[in-house]
Amino acid sequence: MNYWLVKSEPSAYSFADLERDGQTDWTGVRNHQARNCLAQMQPGDLVLVYHSVTDKEVVGVAQVLRPAAPDRTAEPGSPWVAVDLAPHQRLPKPVSLAAIKAEPRLQQIGLLRQSRLSVMALRPEEFDTVLELGH
Repeated sequence: MNYWLVKSEPSAYSFADLERDGQTDWTGVRNHQARNCLAQMQPGDLVLVYHSVTDKEVVGVAQVLRPAAPDRTAEPGSPWVAVDLAPHQRLPKPVSLAAIKAEPRLQQIGLLRQSRLSVMALRPEEFDTVLELGH
């Protein structure tokens, strides 16, 4: 199993929207490095969902339902891909960016090193640490 983090502005698509919908096609990623992460996702992988811009916190965990496929919102033949995500669990308490910055075990997490990247890989220990902070 691999672990990931995706970012979304809650006003555009929140974790509550994902819970309501039951699953979603994670479309619209237009960064090559983020696209490469999407392309590596496999069914069963777990994904932290981070509300960017306003809330700046990890609010839940999603699960990858299917491998990457062409992004239906992109031009045909383009390199952009999307994956299907389903809600796995809402964190009992959101994990703020400030809490992540303050946690010594998370000093190398991609969220701090590449703050503008919308999809990134996580090491298992980073994923577990964020979950620990959210309980």
